[in-house]
Amino acid sequence: MYSAVSNNIRVTVEPKFLPEQSDPEEGRYFWSYTIEIANAGEVTVQLTHRHWQITDAAGRREEVRGPGVVGEQPTLRPGEAFRYTSGCPLTTPSGIMVGTYRMVDESGRAFEVQIPAFSLDSPYAKRVVN
Repeated sequence: MYSAVSNNIRVTVEPKFLPEQSDPEEGRYFWSYTIEIANAGEVTVQLTHRHWQITDAAGRREEVRGPGVVGEQPTLRPGEAFRYTSGCPLTTPSGIMVGTYRMVDESGRAFEVQIPAFSLDSPYAKRVVN
């Protein structure tokens, strides 16, 4: 599990490799990731946008930007949390994801929240020890 706190918002990520949706012989690897976004602050906030940087084991980077998450723009009162699950395909057996959420507080102030970097590792990934 990976976790980060920024601007009083805690983001926790739990990635999971999905062998049943992957086909290594075809160069297709798939992960799900469950994210919990918790408002540890004292004001109500709304998640309006997401920005992901997805890098595969070959160093290829893809950027994904868009409104909300899984079709929603959740509003979180102090102490509330929102949890969702999404997925990520890669053509390599491992990779890494990192990103930000754009939030707006009840006064209209926009700010960024860090999504912690997390690794996407499959049983097919080559293990390296430094």
